[in-house]
Amino acid sequence: MSFDRTIKIAPSILSADFANFGQEIQAIEAQGADWVHVDVMDGHFVPNLTFGPPAVKAFRPHVKTVMDVHLMITPVDPYIQAYADAGADILTAHVEAGPHTHRTLQAIRGAGMKAGVALNPGTPAEAVEHLLDLTDLICVMTVNPGFGGQKFIDMTAKVRKLRQMIGDRPVHIEIDGGVDPNTAPLVAAAGADVLVAGSAVFKGGSVGKPEVYGENIKAVRAAAESALTQAAV
Repeated sequence: MSFDRTIKIAPSILSADFANFGQEIQAIEAQGADWVHVDVMDGHFVPNLTFGPPAVKAFRPHVKTVMDVHLMITPVDPYIQAYADAGADILTAHVEAGPHTHRTLQAIRGAGMKAGVALNPGTPAEAVEHLLDLTDLICVMTVNPGFGGQKFIDMTAKVRKLRQMIGDRPVHIEIDGGVDPNTAPLVAAAGADVLVAGSAVFKGGSVGKPEVYGENIKAVRAAAESALTQAAV
């Protein structure tokens, strides 16, 4: 994975057809997805239960771009190697998930993956200030984690603070929750470069109508990029 700050759209397959994941992944990539976002929930850290390492391993052969795995679980450390073995390119853990985030990020990198750290809406940017040299991605939650399709919570002030804190470090800022063509410009202008979108990408489409995915991805990307263009003027 090379690093750049161009806008990347990472559809969350939590909004895909669960009976057809392989073709869904292939369809979104063919229609312009930059990354594939996999939300892992344990029914404990968050009130929902989704994918474990076997599912992620089954997704891997279909993902030709970047498999971005977001762990909404606690504890994290006992499962790091399993997700590495399953083929995750990026593994993100929540700063709220345990007391030893340094060790978690070191272990993720040690297992050969890029390391991400996520912040719930109620957690300030300063919570990861001491972790910036150990992380490759900061995921700013713009909903409370646990379910797809929630209403966007405005975290632009936090994103701006993170952008300032990161400086010239090669660290992505990812936004997860409620991203659509209306909210994408807000976070892009604040400094985010990776946009996770679930229902905004998958709504109205299917593997039989993949062009709808493409239209949705283009709409989110265009909205985000237009904000950057306006900011540069």
